[in-house]
Amino acid sequence: MSRALPKYNKRRVVILGGAAAVALSGAIIAGTALAGTPSKGNGTDARTLAASPGTITCPDVASKLPAIPASAQAEVTRNLTLLQTQIDEANKRLVSTVGQGGPNFVNNAILGPLKDKRVATVNRIATAIGRTAAKPTGLDALAPCALNGAGAGGAANGNAAGNANGNAGNAGNAGNAGAGNNAGGNANAGGNAGAATGAGTITCPDVASKLPAIPASAQAEVTRNLTLLQTQIDEANKRLVSTVGQGGPNFVNNAILGPLADKRKSTIDRIAISIGRTSTKPTGLDSLAACTLTK
Repeated sequence: MSRALPKYNKRRVVILGGAAAVALSGAIIAGTALAGTPSKGNGTDARTLAASPGTITCPDVASKLPAIPASAQAEVTRNLTLLQTQIDEANKRLVSTVGQGGPNFVNNAILGPLKDKRVATVNRIATAIGRTAAKPTGLDALAPCALNGAGAGGAANGNAAGNANGNAGNAGNAGNAGAGNNAGGNANAGGNAGAATGAGTITCPDVASKLPAIPASAQAEVTRNLTLLQTQIDEANKRLVSTVGQGGPNFVNNAILGPLADKRKSTIDRIAISIGRTSTKPTGLDSLAACTLTK
């Protein structure tokens, strides 16, 4: 005949059973969490790999040009900068359209239109030079670009948005400063924003139009530094807007125009030195370093 368990044993059984249930529930919860974590991580890794479209690279144009007449320098510089802007825009589109279209999407929607733009821009460069010197031929061969490293993981992923940094030495230093140069050398977004906020606009003397004929060996370096001059103006105009109301009456002169003049002087000196390596070094360019605030 079975004996009834003592009351304290019943309580112990109940407590032990509850603990076991809690332990079991905890194991299930923990197991579920652990099971879900790798899945999330794997999904992220897969998306990261899938979003690595590669990088568009194009032949360098600046290094293939002959000596550029002084009268054509400003126009040639604007178009060399535009070539870089076109590459930047194509790389941005490459990233933003990952997964769209069929196997020929990149060729048809990005590389093809980019080639057409480059043909037109390269032809403008040749025409500008040809007005006062022998017109260069064969530059159209430099128009087609290629997609490198498609699907190659993170290496291309970080570069694709604004890459082309070393791809084409033509205007490499500052990429999208082209919009400002194409507008005639004045700062673009910063200047417009400055006018809207009442901060004014920083304007600087044009350097490209004051240069002598540039030897072919110096063209790439001169172009990079001319583009850098525009970038410096853009950055100064942005700072002008972001610091409205700060400092005293001399704030703009001391904190923006002064440092900008120092940067421009160094950049202009590099331009003069690069020309002077194989030709007569231009003098008096330092007078172009100082900029002014226009309200």
